Amino acid sequence: MKKIAKNLAQLSSLELAQLAARAAIDKKAENLVIMNVEGLASFTDCFVIMSGRSTRHVQGLAQAVDDALASKRLKSANTEGLTEGHWVLLDYGEIVVHIFYSDTREFYDLEGLWHDAPRVPVPETPAAMPGED
Repeated sequence: MKKIAKNLAQLSSLELAQLAARAAIDKKAENLVIMNVEGLASFTDCFVIMSGRSTRHVQGLAQAVDDALASKRLKSANTEGLTEGHWVLLDYGEIVVHIFYSDTREFYDLEGLWHDAPRVPVPETPAAMPGED
């Protein structure tokens, strides 16, 4: 697993996922879902899945999430699809963020594929999230 900044070390994977979700909501992400895949997947604990209205919106959402987590000293180990903007994957170890252009999301249906994974409440208000200064 990746080394996490000391101020984030006490945060759970679910709380980190909510930090990513908050950044995306602030940039108008659509249909955002947080899924707890701990025990179902060996490579991560949570998925954060969302849609963007255009390829530019998808790219902007990816940048906003990455900037928000980078400001907390959490860097993506792997980023894929940013240039095309149809499906961007940001891998932070404990959480994996999937940002889809809506048609692409329907085609791959990750929520259907991981239907056994419990959904986690998505932050709806701009209140400070755990670990924020």
